[in-house]
Amino acid sequence: MNVDEVTAEKAWLGTFVAVVTALVVGSIALPRLVYDRFIWQYFWGPVYSDAHDAVCAVKTDGGIELFGSGTACQAATDTGTVAYTGYTLVSEAGYMITLVFMLVGVLLLLERLQVAEDRELFFALVPFMLFGGALRVVEDASDAAPSGVDPAMTYPLNTLFISPIIYVTVFVVTLGALLAGMTLQRRGITGDYYRPVGVIGSVALALTVIYLFVLAFTVDYVTFYPQILVVDLVGASVIAYLIYVAIDRYEPEINAGTGAIGLVVLWGHAVDGVANVVAADWTNALGHPLTYSAKHPANQIIINITEAVLPANIATALGTSWPFLLVKMVVAVGIIWLFDERIFEESPRYTVLLLVAAVAVGLGPGTRDMLRVTFGI
Repeated sequence: MNVDEVTAEKAWLGTFVAVVTALVVGSIALPRLVYDRFIWQYFWGPVYSDAHDAVCAVKTDGGIELFGSGTACQAATDTGTVAYTGYTLVSEAGYMITLVFMLVGVLLLLERLQVAEDRELFFALVPFMLFGGALRVVEDASDAAPSGVDPAMTYPLNTLFISPIIYVTVFVVTLGALLAGMTLQRRGITGDYYRPVGVIGSVALALTVIYLFVLAFTVDYVTFYPQILVVDLVGASVIAYLIYVAIDRYEPEINAGTGAIGLVVLWGHAVDGVANVVAADWTNALGHPLTYSAKHPANQIIINITEAVLPANIATALGTSWPFLLVKMVVAVGIIWLFDERIFEESPRYTVLLLVAAVAVGLGPGTRDMLRVTFGI
């Protein structure tokens, strides 16, 4: 490695240590402000609440209380710091900043390992994106277990499968697969490292989905609704393919840089968009007995705007979440438009990493939403 790369690594590590130190010292010196009102309320509290299948967790001087209704959570604001299960604008902004920072760290790691300079690794990592979403549904299934039934995972183990910690879990598994692939290549067992990576990811995904199917046919609290899976996958695939073909016909320079990767980008975000539309508006029409609500603030904001703008009869007929799918596809097209051939030539490793992240933030949550509704969780 050259001097600049070593300096960049030291700067990244120094920043990481400084931020962690600041949070620890702040939590000790100003516990109510830094820990209670920031770390607990927006980051750890939601994970703790989700891990206990509660609507919120309230931190008081006497400990932590869990509540199962929004009314009780609202009433508890006078007695402690309330952390709701799910995401807020503050937490999503924090996760986005953390994601960008960690991407820089991953890039430095890949440079040290001297891998990820070819597009093949991108395709090898796609199963891990699906695996992350499926793994999250395993935790959802544990939460769905009724009283008196021991779930497969309980606190604190289940926190490893709840956002945002699940991203660390999937990263560790992916890194292990990458190191295994590199080892096999060095020993001459395989001709490249990315094929073993893809195989490991595919096996991990298959085992996770098989486990969900086993639950669906062996327990009462998990059910299989194949029509949801078919509509989500077929709908997303058709939308992504039609957009890709249309771009290739009318504006081929947009696809020139990413090639087949662009189709995966479109498909990943289409899965997220279609899964949200089906879950929010079409479950009952498709013979699914449950209804679902938006988990992310951005999605809920779009739904609220649609409800306010569209006449009630049109909103009832078309639903209110379809604009989210439109936004997702516009973003996906923008992504593949940005990544032209010049970017690949100048910084292939950085480009591959960014594209992996761009697909993962859509395909991971989309897979979770798709499978959660498919298995009635």
